[in-house]
Parts: sequence; structure tokens; C-alpha cells
Amino acid sequence: MSVLWTRDAAVAATSGQMQGSDWVSTGVSIDTRTLKPGDIFVALSDARDGHDFVADALSKGAAAALVSHIPSNVESAAPLLIVDDVLAGLERLAIAARARTKAQVIAVTGSAGKTSTKEMLRHVLVAQGRTHAAEASYNNHWGVPLTLARMPADTDFAIVEIGMNHPGEIAPLSKIARPNVAIITTVAAAHLEAFDDIEGIAFEKASIFEGLEPEGAAVFNSDVETAMVLHDCAKRHSNRLVSFGILPGATLHCHDLRLYANSSVVRGTFRGDSFLFKVGAPGRHFAMNALAVYGAACLVGADAAVVACDIATWTVPEGRGRRKTLTLDTLEDLRIDLIDDAFNANPASMIAAFEVLAALDPTDGVGRVNKGRRVAILGDMLELGPSEQALHAALADHPAMDLIDQVHCVGPKMRAMYEALPEARRGRWTESANELAKDAHKLIDAGDVVLVKGSKGSRVSQVAAALAALDRGSAKTDEQGLE
Repeated sequence: MSVLWTRDAAVAATSGQMQGSDWVSTGVSIDTRTLKPGDIFVALSDARDGHDFVADALSKGAAAALVSHIPSNVESAAPLLIVDDVLAGLERLAIAARARTKAQVIAVTGSAGKTSTKEMLRHVLVAQGRTHAAEASYNNHWGVPLTLARMPADTDFAIVEIGMNHPGEIAPLSKIARPNVAIITTVAAAHLEAFDDIEGIAFEKASIFEGLEPEGAAVFNSDVETAMVLHDCAKRHSNRLVSFGILPGATLHCHDLRLYANSSVVRGTFRGDSFLFKVGAPGRHFAMNALAVYGAACLVGADAAVVACDIATWTVPEGRGRRKTLTLDTLEDLRIDLIDDAFNANPASMIAAFEVLAALDPTDGVGRVNKGRRVAILGDMLELGPSEQALHAALADHPAMDLIDQVHCVGPKMRAMYEALPEARRGRWTESANELAKDAHKLIDAGDVVLVKGSKGSRVSQVAAALAALDRGSAKTDEQGLE
């Protein structure tokens, strides 16, 4: 592997004090469980103090450790880079990494679709240049600087995901990333417990534009109800405003969207040119994410025709709407389709998932019930604030619910939706996901199409895992998804 940081470069970046012999690093790590020889170990403090693991990191081959003091169980001659504050030191490492590269940086935020948009951007750009992006949803106060600190100097394209839970979190991270293009995928009711209303969420999302480089482009969803908030904030920080959507007037305009059971087709215009691409996943929400990807990739100089082709070959991240066919019986070829979207949830992404489920056709005549069903297994949506009960209950009234045969609910908040459902549509309600996971085999039948969705904290992913464990064959995974 190539050198990522020399000792002298890391000292200069962090303004720290170095002890020990000379070294070079090939990576940066915050976790000794995944640390690789040659990594700089960053001793962050969260639930545990990272300094407690410095000795372990060095024994596993860490090139050096970024610390605020010398741990008692570490030799004084060990390679330690000592700074006043470890997180601040990581941020300075990130700032230096950003400064030394000529990469085109794309930052992504939004109430839904951040990770999938980031991963799709990675997929379409990797064929067009050296591309760097976080391995997972590293989108918080340590995840963004860690992503940047790991960026090689010769990177051509970088994608940084930026999330938030409270006001004031996005702008500082955007200023570290200094994006050439900043994307807001959508604005919806999420993290409402920390905001007065959805307009407050829009202002926080739009603060991503504060970090834009000179002549950087602000890309935002013009179909959302807070579009004018996004527009006005973008205008204060950029001369290159790129709105995207279906409604008339969008700069990146989708004038024809065809939604099918397993895919979508998007036609539109951008900068005077027409485009057409297929998205290998169903759902309006997912098509809009792909629209933003197409525009952003074009803005950073990618070949538009290649981007349009590559969008169709992208595979959805695990747990974010990936569709799998599971074989329940290999002799009789009995199967179900599972949509695993159990990583995150808010009202907007729930509705998008309902629409996808409603568009898929179950198979009749193959199971005990004899009629294939559309089944939803739903966990709590978290961080919705005082209106959480009403927001959960309102899901029962969405038109897509008319095409969903049975709904099982997990968690105290989802009880409100369960009670709002018609009796004929109610399945089971349980306090915990573990209770429902134990009976996963009783919830489904051959021919069913099953959606599992909820916030990560609801642990409804346990039900998805229990269903996946029923697979008796080589499961076929389709390139389909939501977020």
C-alpha cells in the first residue's frame, strides 16, 4: 500500500509533539478490532477512552497513535503523536488532507438517502478516476474528519456523507470538507425532537452550503415543501444553484419518470442536454436520488453517458432496501421476496418503502395461505419529537396501505400505527423486535413479498435477519432498493 502520512506530515498537520522513532502510515483507524498494520490509531473517547487501547493498537502493528497523553501502560519510547485534544487533532489531520489534494469533493446530506446516494456516486465515479469515500455511514463529528484523514493525496473524486441530530452540526463539518458540490437529497420529518419544525430541519440541511469552495455548486431537491428555504440558503453561498426534481423549473429536470415493479426510467434535461437512464430499483424516492447523482457527477467533470449507464448497475447497500429472494423449500421451490430496509426510518422514507412494496406482485397459489401477500414488518421511527404518536398513526392512512395485506409492528411508538390500522390488516404487535424475530417463520408464507423497515434503534433488523436465516437455497439478490 502507498504511504498516506509520514511522521513529519502528521506532526505538521496536527501541530502535535512526536516521540519515538520515525514512521510512515498507510491508513487511519479508530478501532483496534479493525486496525491494520501501518495505521495511525486515533485514541478518541466515547463510551470508552481510546487511550485504554493504545497498547493493543501498537501491538497489532499500528505505525503510531494520536493521543492527548501518554497512557500508563505504554512505553515512553513508543511512537506517539501528542496533541491537546484528540478529536481536534483528527480534524486538523482532515483539514491537511483536504488541502493537499486536488480532488473534486462532493458532500451529501438529507433526511433520507444519504448513504445510498454516496454509494451510488462512488460506483459511477470509480471508473472515471481515483475515488475515495467512507466505507460506512461515517457522517458525524468524528466520521467526516476520519473519512478525510484517510483520503490519499492523489484522489480525483471524494464523496463525504454529512449527517446531523441537532442544530449546528452540519456547517462545521462542511467547512472541513470544503466540497466542490454539496447535495441535499431531501428534507423530511426526521430528528424533530431537536427542531421546532421541518423548516428548522431545512435550514440545518442547507448549512452544508456554508462550506462550499469558491464557484462550488449547490444541488438541492426542488420538489420538497421547503425548497425555497434551500434555494435562499444556497444563493447566499453559491453562484451555481442546481435544483433537481419533477416539478417545472428545476435546473436538473426530470420531465418523464416511469415507475415499474423492479426499476425506474428517468428522462430529463440538464444544462441544455437531454438525458435518459434506467435505475435498477423501484420507487420515486430512489429515482430522485439517482437524478442528484447524475447531476453531481456531471458537475465534477465525469462523462455523462458513462454515468447514465453505470447508474443501472449499482447495488443497494445492505439494510437500506436491498431486495432478496429467499428459498424456503428447495424441493418445491417455495420462495419469498424480502426487502431489507431496517437501517433507518422517518415518515418520508416509510412512505417510499410502502409505495415500493405496493408496486411488487406476490405469487399466488404456492403457499399455505394460497394467496401471495404484501407484508410489512415495521419498527419504531425514532427522534420525531412531541408529534411522534401522530406521525406514526398517520402512516396507516397512506393510500399505498390499501395494497398491503398485513402489517406487523414492533415497539411502543409503532403501537399508534397498529391501532390506527383496520382490523383486517393488523398482524402482530410486540414491544421488542426480539419477540417478533422468534416467530419470524410464522409471519410469512411462500409467495409473499415482505418489507422490514424501522429506525436502527428499534432493532427491527433482528426480524430481517431471522427471515434471512430461513433461506434454504442460494438466495438471489436483486439490485434494487430505496435509500
